[in-house]
Amino acid sequence: MSGTTLTVKVDKINQEAEDIRSFELVDPERRLLPMFTAGSHIDVELPNGLMRQYSISNDPRDVDRYVIAVLREIEGRGGSASMHDDVKQGDTLTITAPRNNFPIHENATHHILLAGGIGVTPLLAMARDLSGRGLSYELHYCTRSPEKTAFKEAIASDDLKASVTVHHDGGNPADGLDIAGLLKEVRQGANVYYCGPTGFMHACEQATEHWPTGTVHREFFNVDPDVEFGDDNAFKIIIASTGQELDVPADKSIVDVLRANGIEVETMCEEGICGTCATVLLEGDPDHRDFVLDDEEKARGEFIMVCCSRAKSPTLKLDL
Repeated sequence: MSGTTLTVKVDKINQEAEDIRSFELVDPERRLLPMFTAGSHIDVELPNGLMRQYSISNDPRDVDRYVIAVLREIEGRGGSASMHDDVKQGDTLTITAPRNNFPIHENATHHILLAGGIGVTPLLAMARDLSGRGLSYELHYCTRSPEKTAFKEAIASDDLKASVTVHHDGGNPADGLDIAGLLKEVRQGANVYYCGPTGFMHACEQATEHWPTGTVHREFFNVDPDVEFGDDNAFKIIIASTGQELDVPADKSIVDVLRANGIEVETMCEEGICGTCATVLLEGDPDHRDFVLDDEEKARGEFIMVCCSRAKSPTLKLDL
């Protein structure tokens, strides 16, 4: 694990819903933790050696703790199983300081938050933050059933209940929230935020296609398998600090080539969903293949995720 790391103690573990547990992480000496903003996540080093990212769900004003929630995924790659089976109350974990790829956009006058399942974690932090600041928002929380609905006490609290609506679909999305209907009319000054499983993400994406650029924001937990990219062509990268030119073959990523030449870039997922490897792009036309940057950010071309993205132009100049 690179970057700023912290040692935290698992102070509480709660069974929030069927297959969902929350973990309250505190400083071992009960000191305040680094401040964070709503939508932030931390990287957690698990007992089995894996690294996983989890969004912080508590109010950003509560900097004495980070609360994360983990869905046990039966078909997962072992991260959620390790959190559920291996992490006990009183254990210590190594984490990174919070980072935010999914912030609240302060220029909006109203915030529409759409959560699917465990995707509620960053949006719950947003709801708590917006509520605490007296700002206008609504949270729609979509789950299969009450038994699979996490944070029921929190969303029923006096602070949130007036602005939160829970939708159960019984396993059939058609019986749940009408996302298209909710977002059919573009609301002046409103921004939309969504996070959840793949099908939910697709529904939200389709429902917001007509919304203005810069008003829709999303965070993926997994790579979208339905997205198709172009061919993997070869290109060159230029290292700005040295002028060095490096070839990126069709079968290698930018980060592969950087590492092979002794240039270290911090990475985590290497799938384009975490934003850890974001690198300043100085010149060139990128072929963005990540799930972190929104359409407006991709159009500006200021950053590139070197773990997965490629080039449309013959060369890319990186601020390294």
